[in-house]
Amino acid sequence: MDTLKKFITYYSPYRAVFFFDLFCATIISLVDLAYPQILRTLTKTLFLKDSALILRTLPWIALGLFAMYVIQALCKYYVSCQGHIMGAHMERDMRQQLFDHYEKLSFSYYSQNNSGQMMSKLVSDLFDVCEFAHHGPENLFISVVKIVGSFLFLIRINWRLALPLSLMVLLMFLFSVSRQKSMQETFMENRRKIGDVNASLQDTLSGIRVVQSFTNEEIEHRKFEKSNEAFLLSKKVNYHCMGSFQCGNTFFQGMMYLVTLVFGGWLIGVGKMDAADLAMYALYIGIFISPIQILVELIETMQKGFSGFRRFLDVMETEPEIVDAPDAVTLEHVEGHVRYENVSFHYSDDEHTEVLSHVSFDIPAGRSVALVGPSGGGKTTICSLLPRFYDVTDGSITIDGHDIRTVTLQSLRRQIGTVQQDVYLFDGTIRENIAYGKPGASAEEIIAAARRAGIDDFIRSLPDGYDTRVGERGARLSGGQKQRISIARVFLKNPPILVLDEATSALDNESERFIQQSLEELAKDRTTITIAHRLSTIRNADEIIVITEDGIAERGTHESLLAQGGVYAHYYNL
Repeated sequence: MDTLKKFITYYSPYRAVFFFDLFCATIISLVDLAYPQILRTLTKTLFLKDSALILRTLPWIALGLFAMYVIQALCKYYVSCQGHIMGAHMERDMRQQLFDHYEKLSFSYYSQNNSGQMMSKLVSDLFDVCEFAHHGPENLFISVVKIVGSFLFLIRINWRLALPLSLMVLLMFLFSVSRQKSMQETFMENRRKIGDVNASLQDTLSGIRVVQSFTNEEIEHRKFEKSNEAFLLSKKVNYHCMGSFQCGNTFFQGMMYLVTLVFGGWLIGVGKMDAADLAMYALYIGIFISPIQILVELIETMQKGFSGFRRFLDVMETEPEIVDAPDAVTLEHVEGHVRYENVSFHYSDDEHTEVLSHVSFDIPAGRSVALVGPSGGGKTTICSLLPRFYDVTDGSITIDGHDIRTVTLQSLRRQIGTVQQDVYLFDGTIRENIAYGKPGASAEEIIAAARRAGIDDFIRSLPDGYDTRVGERGARLSGGQKQRISIARVFLKNPPILVLDEATSALDNESERFIQQSLEELAKDRTTITIAHRLSTIRNADEIIVITEDGIAERGTHESLLAQGGVYAHYYNL
């Protein structure tokens, strides 16, 4: 019921459409109920009169029935069209809400969850939710009106025959309830398995160059086949469950016809029912069983929709770990004085293993610090804590004296620019990718940023210039070209604090030399934190901090660290 209440809230913006949809559904049901009653009434009244009266009255009856069915057809159009559109609107609202919530979730969520499963929740799950959103209330309402209405008419025709039918309906209801839980479980399993299929597909397609370069298509074939077969198996279990559910309900519907014929025949035999009424009874049995069949199908639709909606709620009820404090203020007019004070950190799912322990250092505004040391020492973690991709578990980080946990996330991250080794370009034009650093930037600003990054000449040499499409993840560009576009993006953002995370380590020597010039230009007058494995790129840093698994091992300038003959000198000589 709690899930149902949350689901109902999504109808709120479409109340008018929803209630008119139910009104139209009522008209459709009443017209279906009216015809047998009109026929029964005419059979017992008008059709027993003289032929002249019958012939005079028939055109008016035809006109009335014609009007009745025109109204029913128009109502059916509204239910089929506007009802589905309402469901599509709700699907869009949920999908947008889910996407927006995905954007708020912290890095830790993405490290623990697969993007293929997330896409499955965003697309296929919500489609079934949409189908239930439209067909659920409408079919339930139509069915209830028809079942109640036709049952009242059945009682009116002959209450004795209605009693065994009531027993059949009760047995049918109990059977449906008993099968509901197993259907729910199989639909949830379907959701998980199709998510696994999406995850396998996304993983293979993202790494297709690696797959083909190692000629490991057969390995990927087997991996996909495994998830695909698992989905087929879950579908088989699901269809067995659905088959037994449909089978049982079809059997009970047949029993209703059997009871009507046998018990009705017995009532005629003992003089407690007319043969004409039994024929009319058969008409109403058809109307009575039809909505029961709809309800049976509705249970299946409901289980599909609710299993998808529960997976939707699982995400929506996941609270982001990194959020603004209630009294967070906007960080403005930043000079760039960064201070790490006694900072410790461990991941939330591994409290016993500290990644950082009591790290402290100070970077005056406009100065540069380089972090070096073996992999796994926590260099990237130090940089990830600054824009609050993760929160420190102890200690504090301040910018110009403001604890970063006391300012809004948006204003904090607006002050920090990042250039990473693994450049991500969106599947759009070069112009759009550079402008990502400052949405709404003018063409002149974009070109100026490209010039400062040293890539304007290359862009202009392309047939479409700045409107050249870069392909998925920038596949149509070289590593150096992608890196320069990412640098231009940061130039356009123009942040006072800069993080360079091994920005040149994946490039060849010539590209590195040109990129390094661009990075030096970018770092001018900015507080800069650089992570580097190539020590030649950080010789001019104001301070070099050597990070090992035991924390800060050494710190100083390039010359002073070489003179110490310690860890840094060892790495430099290597």
